[in-house]
Amino acid sequence: MKPEELRDLAVTALEEMKGTDIVTMDVRSLTSITDYMIMCTGRSSRHLKSLAESVAVKAKEMKAAVVRTEGDHDDEWVLVDLGDVVVHVMLASTRQFYSLEDLWEPVKEMREPKTNT
Repeated sequence: MKPEELRDLAVTALEEMKGTDIVTMDVRSLTSITDYMIMCTGRSSRHLKSLAESVAVKAKEMKAAVVRTEGDHDDEWVLVDLGDVVVHVMLASTRQFYSLEDLWEPVKEMREPKTNT
């Protein structure tokens, strides 16, 4: 599966589960860790878990090569590692505190708007 297809699959899964403030960043020119990072806000710890599970299930259904999650029960931040795409699902307060988008300062201009499919 191409990185762009995986990115779109993750964004769609987050949108279907009512994730908010979805931001996609193309970080290929900045790191070899991943091609895309996606940030999403959830309403509660349970909502975070549901968002992350939805992304993981859809990726597995499409036979994505790598699917790992970090964080779970009562966490404020769940990470879904799809290899070419890393998804960060956070509570609003956690997202504001860590401000991951701002850590990737050079990418601010390259942020992709949420895709509406």
